[in-house]
Amino acid sequence: MSRLKRALSRSRHAAIGASIGAAVGGLFSRNAASTGAAVGGLVGAIIGEKRVSARTRVDEMVEET
Repeated sequence: MSRLKRALSRSRHAAIGASIGAAVGGLFSRNAASTGAAVGGLVGAIIGEKRVSARTRVDEMVEET
């Protein structure tokens, strides 16, 4: 279940990051929109990965106490 949660969080945040990056890049040019989407997707995936792993650790600590 943890792998599924991590994958879904990563993909959700990657999609959000890609759309924000494309919107910001689109203000400048079509090429910048493409690059912004790629960078935004990468950053979003990293954030999604970190967020789930941090949340899992917090939940484990709460269960131990």
